[in-house]
Amino acid sequence: MSINLARSRAATGASSQKRTADRSKPYYRPYVPYLFLIPGLALYLIWTVYPLLYQLYISFFDWKIMPGQTSEFVGWANYEAVFADRTFWLAMRNTATYAVVTVAGQIIIGLTLAFLVHRVTIGKRFFRTVYYLPVVTSWVVVSFLFVYLFSPGDAGLINFVLTQLGAIDKPVSWLAGADTAWIAIYSLGIWKGMGWAMVIFLAALQGIPPELYEAAAIDGAGEWQRLRYMTLPLIRRTIFFVLIALMIGGFQVFISVLLITGGGPLHRTEVALTYMFDEAFGNLNFGYGAALSYVLAIVIVVVSAVQSRLFGRGSKDVEY
Repeated sequence: MSINLARSRAATGASSQKRTADRSKPYYRPYVPYLFLIPGLALYLIWTVYPLLYQLYISFFDWKIMPGQTSEFVGWANYEAVFADRTFWLAMRNTATYAVVTVAGQIIIGLTLAFLVHRVTIGKRFFRTVYYLPVVTSWVVVSFLFVYLFSPGDAGLINFVLTQLGAIDKPVSWLAGADTAWIAIYSLGIWKGMGWAMVIFLAALQGIPPELYEAAAIDGAGEWQRLRYMTLPLIRRTIFFVLIALMIGGFQVFISVLLITGGGPLHRTEVALTYMFDEAFGNLNFGYGAALSYVLAIVIVVVSAVQSRLFGRGSKDVEY
């Protein structure tokens, strides 16, 4: 009898403790995480998705912004005009050339700087900061800086230095001709982005176990052999990522060209975004400008897909 009474009390105590624990445990509401996502999702829809869809809508009209004017529906006429526009394809060729030249320069210089900084034992943070400063500097500021550097006559620093060194006999009007103006534009693009590439490559180099280099040195591998057969294959996926990111950024070049040359002379330094800007806000041809933007977006997607197809082959993770 006493044994049954003790068991009953124990069961009653256990159930009481369970009810107390259940009461103290917060009630899980599955919809709560979505409530936190709503503000960010709403901002994304309002400021990104809606403008893109509205821009696509505008591209099918001869869009008018003046009050009282009617925007005429033209269908695919704007896109047909884009493919027949020689100036646009000249701008696309200039954009593609800019992307190839600047991306190659940023990768080569950034990778070289990453190797050098990785070997530094004292002041590594200082060098990382110095090389990364151009990345966080305003495009407007550095564009005007390069306009000063490549100014005609003796006022420009480049002309002054080259004249003093005897490399040129007289000052060069760098920004007056298309061929020399591209030198300034390419130099700015490479200088502005090499710090970002250096930081990404440096992070990849720091992730390689040092034991691999020690084992390779014991086996008699030289510096060049370790670089070619160990380092580059191990950071191959990082190189591929940097290539894709920089190529997309290269096709979006705008501020530097707009402020340095404005697309001149005679559209010879025109790029896709400056031409789009001139058509939309200079000529108030917003429907045609919207069509230009979507054609450029398609080109960027195709280029990225081709790169992924070509350079993504065999880029499996290396196990070590």
